Parts: sequence; structure tokens; C-alpha cells
Amino acid sequence: MRLDLRAHLYRQIEASKKNFGPDTSDEKLVGVAAHIRKELDEIAQDPRDLIEWIDVAILAFDGAWRAGYTPDQIVEALVFKQNKNENRKWPDWRTHDPSKPIEHDRSGE
Repeated sequence: MRLDLRAHLYRQIEASKKNFGPDTSDEKLVGVAAHIRKELDEIAQDPRDLIEWIDVAILAFDGAWRAGYTPDQIVEALVFKQNKNENRKWPDWRTHDPSKPIEHDRSGE
């Protein structure tokens, strides 16, 4: 199966508006962020549950459109950020505690 992310986002937006309303207020965005935190707590309980990870991705996309971004802008931002992360300097993961976040080298920023 191939996914057209842009088309999927249009579909997700329509489903989200239908099921959760069209609200784009700051309060709604805070609610979406709270829901993400809830899902992250569920991941902490079972870090191998793929559906919980996907819930976070869906909620992130939901928050992005509710914050005023179009599917095109969301896709562009996703590609931009991936490229940016790939070009950053990262510490050697083999010497890092796997239970802690790995932060990129910020000395050049």
C-alpha cells in the first residue's frame, strides 16, 4: 500500500471536523496537546503498541491543521524537518543511555 500523505491529510481533516468539530481556538490546541500527553503515557506503559504511536502522529497532524496549516504546508514542514535532522550533528548513540533523549549538537546554532 502506498500513501499519498497530502490526500490522507485532507481525509483526516474532514473526519476530524465531523467527529470533533471545526474548532481552531487556542483552547482546542491545548486540548489536542493534552491528548498527545495522554497517548504518550499509554506508550510509556506499552512502548511496542504501534496503534498508540500512530495515535500520536494523527493527533500531531490534527493539531497542525487546527493551528492553521494546510496539508501542503504540513507535508512541506515534515520534509523540511526530516532534512534538517539528517544534517545535524548527533552524538554517538552507542555511548548514550537509551532511556534518555539524544539531543543534537547545538554549538553551531
